[in-house]
Amino acid sequence: MKIFLSRPDITEKEIEAVTAVLRSPNLSLGPKLPEFEQAFANYIGRKYAVAVNSGTSALYLCMLALGIGPGDEVITTPFTFIATTNTVLMVGAKPVLVDIDPVSYNIDYKKIESVITSKTKAIMPVEVFGNPLGFDKICEVARKHNLIVIEDSCEALGSALNGKKAGSFGYVSTFAFYPNKQITTGEGGIILTDDENVADMCISLRNQGRSKGGAWLTHVRLGYNYRLSDINCALGIVQLSRIDEIKTKRKQVAKWYCEALASDKRLIVPTEPAGCDMSWFVFVIRLADEFARQHRDTVLEKMREAGIQVSNYFAPVHLQPFMVEKFGYKKDDFPTTESVADRTIALPFYNNLTKDEIATVARTLKQILDKI
Repeated sequence: MKIFLSRPDITEKEIEAVTAVLRSPNLSLGPKLPEFEQAFANYIGRKYAVAVNSGTSALYLCMLALGIGPGDEVITTPFTFIATTNTVLMVGAKPVLVDIDPVSYNIDYKKIESVITSKTKAIMPVEVFGNPLGFDKICEVARKHNLIVIEDSCEALGSALNGKKAGSFGYVSTFAFYPNKQITTGEGGIILTDDENVADMCISLRNQGRSKGGAWLTHVRLGYNYRLSDINCALGIVQLSRIDEIKTKRKQVAKWYCEALASDKRLIVPTEPAGCDMSWFVFVIRLADEFARQHRDTVLEKMREAGIQVSNYFAPVHLQPFMVEKFGYKKDDFPTTESVADRTIALPFYNNLTKDEIATVARTLKQILDKI
């Protein structure tokens, strides 16, 4: 590939921080873990942060800590990465899907009440592609029905809605640090909450069921190893200290894309909604109706042939083979999700993508569309 879909932004500061840990005796469960957790809690404005080995683990431990399990239902979106619904299934609960808003791609808050039952325990919305639009309304619905909000902010570090940061809406919230995210720890995730009991439970569950401050070989509950090493945390500390710089870079890349593509009527280009401070996760365009589903995969193929790495984003959760087998989902169950998903193209997007590279991506895309 000449232009990759995603690249991490690692400087000498991160390398030096990781090297310092490697020269220390504390590769795991050392001082960098609480330092990273405190820095993250401070940035989001929450009381407690619990770092774990992935965003998936973070969601899973939230549900365990909140007592969600067999017989419970969790309302969520079919337009998300599969980990969102997988974690519901892993605790034995049922994901109840609600179609998305066609503008924000987030769960349509107006449709949530229609699926609430006596079994509903929580709503798990996702700030898709870093967009928090509608999360205030989702929380209103949750309060009205006395439901917990588990906020999947894994794509939204640095975003805000009307000044309120992503990760501060839910009773609990989670972030992820895979290398395509705004900041990376290689692999990793974190849980945020203002509930000390939930935080303590997550600390125990991530560390083989040991109690907070308990003896190393004393296990008060069933747990597992979801720990994040000091090596990862050292990387995360430096990356988080650069979040404003990273946001600025990503906003610039998004702006260049908008300038290059917004006037093309064959494309629907993402924008920053009013009231939103977007921390861009990816840059996903959509083919307009006249260039609908039958052409999207051809465009992806031709872009890759030209040396430009692109992808669809996301495939609908309800049409994944195991979800169809388990719940009997079929096409047209969530028409907005399917319409959006069938026409998405994720373009190369990362901090240090240059204006010339973006021009190449835009020019190649338009040339391919011209031939369809």
